[in-house]
Amino acid sequence: MNFRRVAATLVVMALPDIAHAHAGLHTDGAVAGFSHPFSGLDHILAMVAVGFWALTLGGKARWIVPLAFVTVMAVGGGLGIYGLAFPMVETGIALTVALLGLLVVFEVKVSTSVAATVVGTCALFHGHAHGTELPAMAHAGGYVAGFMAATVILHLTGFGLALLRFGNAQRVAARTAGVAIALAGAVQLAG
Repeated sequence: MNFRRVAATLVVMALPDIAHAHAGLHTDGAVAGFSHPFSGLDHILAMVAVGFWALTLGGKARWIVPLAFVTVMAVGGGLGIYGLAFPMVETGIALTVALLGLLVVFEVKVSTSVAATVVGTCALFHGHAHGTELPAMAHAGGYVAGFMAATVILHLTGFGLALLRFGNAQRVAARTAGVAIALAGAVQLAG
């Protein structure tokens, strides 16, 4: 399966509510959802790290791992929107940032199914956080579509950064970035 087609399909699947032609709640929800992942460094770092790690895993993992993240994140978002309590969400988010940073630093190689399970678990926390912050009067479907689209963009950013890591100097830079992500998660845990 062509990786570019899969990425384009994911973006197209996430955009219907964003492209909704009627003004009002649909647009407000989509815009709020799209902006939410960009509102916190923890979300940005985790989602970029997922894309980076997926590309370094290669093969089918390049599209299955991000797809698992986006899918499970949408489920977590739904749980948050409907008020299902989830313990220690912020601690879980901090742990996921640290974990994903370490996976990038050490270029951890695991099977695609293990990688999808790891990022899916991470995504549940991030999605729940997104869902609990649904703005009043916003359209939930638009909101979820918005944060899914933003996540795809952040994953693609991670892909782009991973493509730049060829050669020893770039590999050092990639590992340094992974350390920075892991430390950001640790700082968030301590704070």
